[in-house]
Amino acid sequence: MGEEFYAVIKLISGEEIFSLVCIDENNGDPIIVLQNPVIMKIIENNFSTIVKVKPWMEIPDDDFYVIKNDKIITITEVKNKQTINFYKKYLNDEIPTEGKVKISDKMGYISTVNDARKKLEKIFKGIKDS
Repeated sequence: MGEEFYAVIKLISGEEIFSLVCIDENNGDPIIVLQNPVIMKIIENNFSTIVKVKPWMEIPDDDFYVIKNDKIITITEVKNKQTINFYKKYLNDEIPTEGKVKISDKMGYISTVNDARKKLEKIFKGIKDS
């Protein structure tokens, strides 16, 4: 096996894949091995830039895929640490997917609806906490 590196691969199908890549020589014919390939799409609007990430192949549970050289237009090594770290966070489930955001104390979540209702009723009725 050759050296591993992060790369963007443009396939003849038009897809652009980001993955950890290893190029293996097989009788003079290079074989590209992809580990956890994803498709990253950058969406920009007036206020922010959003990166949409999804698995390249959604149904299989495999982490490794093999592509022959004749299916590839180009491979570009990615050295941007921010992009690589973003990819690693995605793989470790540290980035919310499908628009879902995990609730945290930093977002203002301090109680349940029932607890908040009880506290507000006490304030409205003028009852002091003991």
